[in-house]
Amino acid sequence: MALSPGDSPGFLLWHATLRWQRDIAAALSPMDLTHVQIVLLACAWWLNTHGEHPNQQALARQAGTDVKMTSQVLRALEAKGLIEREVDPADTRAKRLRVTSAGAELAPRAIAAVENVDARFFQPVAHDDAVTMLSRLANPES
Repeated sequence: MALSPGDSPGFLLWHATLRWQRDIAAALSPMDLTHVQIVLLACAWWLNTHGEHPNQQALARQAGTDVKMTSQVLRALEAKGLIEREVDPADTRAKRLRVTSAGAELAPRAIAAVENVDARFFQPVAHDDAVTMLSRLANPES
């Protein structure tokens, strides 16, 4: 027997995801960033602040994004002056990523905007419960 849409966890997740994505896009729009741009910028910024200068593949792995799509988004971030690619001295085929001073100034503000959206969006659910459930959904083998 088929579930009605309101009883389907997948259908409800689809609608919740769409609402969350709209809210994130609205928060990032004044900063001229897309959601995937801030995810990659934030990951690169975080890694840089911890002494790491990842290549595109390592950044894609950290962010959970496709390597080819990551390359396209990094080109856009580079055009905006937020990321620089530097030749890796250990492998001249690879490029190491460094967040520029403009990117380092923007990243924490954009992260805060996303965290504010998350706080409002997930407010009906206790924080620890939301993190536990989403972690189980994101990593079912864990």
